Formats: sequence, structure tokens, C-alpha cells
Amino acid sequence: MIERMFRATKLDVDLYEEVEHDQRYTTEAFLIVLIVSLLSALGALFIADDGGSRVALFAAALVIGLLGWVVWAVIADFVGRTFFGATSDVGEMLRVIGYAQSVLVLAVIPFLGFLASIWSLVCLVVALRQGLDISTGKAIAVGIIGWLVIFIASVLVYAILV
Repeated sequence: MIERMFRATKLDVDLYEEVEHDQRYTTEAFLIVLIVSLLSALGALFIADDGGSRVALFAAALVIGLLGWVVWAVIADFVGRTFFGATSDVGEMLRVIGYAQSVLVLAVIPFLGFLASIWSLVCLVVALRQGLDISTGKAIAVGIIGWLVIFIASVLVYAILV
């Protein structure tokens, strides 16, 4: 799994094709998202003001990470197939999007969080392009639409939980 995570961060097109087509990688993709979500939730503990908000921030970060992965996969599949003639299913999107988050494990290192976030977007475009079998431009469009929906949903989850 670690070797595949490195390949994902290096934008290895063959890796994204491999995980797209092999359902056995769904569990690994989930584990990657879980690890990244837990690290994000732990990071939220450091920015909280008091004990009560720490628990809420931890829970919100964890929920957003895991639920966001599923929602993003559904949105990417729907938008890709509906508007861009993509060939995909939600399982394929779960796998490629999960692996695209591999670089976010570096976000726990101070000053690398921003760079890891930017690089994860690049990984996401490659993952969407390969997973949906569409052009890079269309993959960027799918990514932007998905990001907007996830951003709005995240704001709502934080508003409710925090």
C-alpha cells in the first residue's frame, strides 16, 4: 500500500488505471482516506480554543474527511458521466480519489500542509482524468464542481457540529 501511495503522489498514470479497475483496492483507498482524516482531525485539536470545541472539531474533521470522500466520488461520477460522457462508476471514483489523497499525510508536517494540499489537487486531476477516461480540461472542470459542493457541505457540517 505504501508503495502505491508513493506512486499516486508521483502522478503515476498506470497506478491510477490499476486502482480504477481493481476492486481489491477499495479497502486500501478507504484506509488512506481514514489515515488522512484522522491526521486532519488531530490537527484540528491544536487549533481549538477549549476542550468542548476540540471534541467537536475532531469529530467534524473526521466526518468531513470520510463523508467528503464518498460525496466527492458520487459527484465526480455523476458530473463526469452526465456532462462529459465519462465511463466510470462510484467504486472506481472512490479508489482513484482515495489514492489521490495520499500526499495529504505530509500535511501534518508544519509548512508542508499548504504544499501537500496543492499537490493533492494535482493528483486529483490526474485521478479524475484516468478514472473517468476524459481529458485533463474536463477533469479540472469536474474537480472544480466537486470542490465547490464539498466546500459548501464542509461549511455546513462545521456550522452544525461546532
